[in-house]
Amino acid sequence: MWLPALLYGVIVGFSLGLTGGGGSIFAVPLLVYGLGVPARDAVTISLAAVGLTALFGAVQRWRAGQVEVRTGLMFAVAGMFGAPIGAWLSGLLSDVILLTLFAVLMLFVAVRMWRKAGEPPRAALVDPDTGPTCRRDPEGVLRLTSRCAMLLSVVGLGAGVLSGLFGVGGGFVIVPALVMFSGMGIHRAVATSLMVIALVSASGFTSHMLSGRECSLELVGLFAVGGVGGMYLGQRVAQRISGPTLQKVFAVAIIAVAAFIIGKNWM
Repeated sequence: MWLPALLYGVIVGFSLGLTGGGGSIFAVPLLVYGLGVPARDAVTISLAAVGLTALFGAVQRWRAGQVEVRTGLMFAVAGMFGAPIGAWLSGLLSDVILLTLFAVLMLFVAVRMWRKAGEPPRAALVDPDTGPTCRRDPEGVLRLTSRCAMLLSVVGLGAGVLSGLFGVGGGFVIVPALVMFSGMGIHRAVATSLMVIALVSASGFTSHMLSGRECSLELVGLFAVGGVGGMYLGQRVAQRISGPTLQKVFAVAIIAVAAFIIGKNWM
């Protein structure tokens, strides 16, 4: 089992390095369908493995000055409150319903990301009086008003609930949210999301463990080791891809996995 687990970890890490959120999307299906782990146990293992891999990537990106710490912390703190709620909700659903809802959410996010690919950041389109809630100054710095802080906190809380519910770091929600609601560029959003994923995953993992879920430390370790190598490769590839192309790659990957999950559960 160790070789498949290590290779799956590479896939998860590569996705995280490339998109900032794809790793969490791939982790649960790989654990469930690739290694035969029960869905609820896969949720717990995914949170631990994805969180550790994201932490490694976040430190690297932070040293390179690519992480927008203030905005990321606002998402993360709210998300850490939402993760225990999602963990509680996951215990109320069957495996089939849980995975199907996961797939439906993935499709929604993919469509949103595809439509946004190629569009300029929202801050470039704003009117001083009628623009979106969160705006940026000419230097690209986010103007953190009370309304903007409230919006980002609500979105972060929702990402945290999804993290605890589906065993994801929330990156596949956080990345498009950072792009759409804070006017952040896709590459910077990918870097910032890694920090958020690490913190929110820690909260979700703790909640699941306190509720008595099973977690294989061996699988977590193998996924994390493979994930670190995959993260390095993903970051190298991401540097060579334009923002709009990266968003479309992200969307296609999400749709492919969502279609597989729906087909596996219902056909």
